[in-house]
Amino acid sequence: MKRDPDLRRAYAACERLAREHYENFPVASRLLPRRMRPSIAAVYAFARRADDFADEEDTPEAERLHRLDAWRHRLHECVSERGAVSSADDLVFLALGDTIRKHRLPLQLFDDLLGAFGQDVAVKRYATWAQLLDYCSRSANPVGRLVLRVGGFNSPVMDAQSDAICTALQLTNFWQDLAEDWTRGRLYVPRDDRMRLGAREIDLAAGRITSEWRAVLRMMVARTRGLFDAGRPLCDTLHGRLRLEVRLTWLGGCRILDRLEENDYDVFARRPRLTGVDAVPLLWRAVIWQLAA
Repeated sequence: MKRDPDLRRAYAACERLAREHYENFPVASRLLPRRMRPSIAAVYAFARRADDFADEEDTPEAERLHRLDAWRHRLHECVSERGAVSSADDLVFLALGDTIRKHRLPLQLFDDLLGAFGQDVAVKRYATWAQLLDYCSRSANPVGRLVLRVGGFNSPVMDAQSDAICTALQLTNFWQDLAEDWTRGRLYVPRDDRMRLGAREIDLAAGRITSEWRAVLRMMVARTRGLFDAGRPLCDTLHGRLRLEVRLTWLGGCRILDRLEENDYDVFARRPRLTGVDAVPLLWRAVIWQLAA
């Protein structure tokens, strides 16, 4: 059967969006199995647009939440109905609806993502580590589970390992972006840990990473590495190109933590990130890991 031209155009639009928004942990990369890329790009396009709504700081909170609610309505609608294609958002939902039906993806995972984006609008601080992990369980973990479902995997053990990796990646992003988030009024380091070690917000306001802040960030990095370790078995359970992709992502996240430590946790002096120089060593380590498995 000849493929629907609108559907082909919709997937192409989602893949363009994924390519244009490069991040430390790229999605729908060429390392993914070809059959997975369009569906992962559709999931990414949906989440990317919703995240953009939440981050529009010049827009009143009530309006941002309203837009997220409308996005949720379209999510549920796209599974059973196909609307007219007259905008870029229409293309996203055309591809997403097809992806959800094809892979029988749970809508709850998408609802969890939208719930986390809504939380981003109003919540700027977290009191405890448990609260932060709860946020990550909705902001990051659904993405890993969706990737597994698109890849054909549905296992509670693999889900738990994926959750550990995805939470670790989300936390790594928080630590590397601490300075930038601070300028936007957000601080993800839990309040009880900051208070226990004497790390003060007034020092962040002055652009200072004190010995107390270094102690807190050292603790955050240690906890994050523990989550990476808990998720590592997934990198050996998967196979083929998806295994290489997940291993490379795992290595990239750990490398950013290395950079943070090498910079003595001074995120104001230098944002720890991956560069083109890291590409070959990381790929080499992933390949060697692959061969040794």
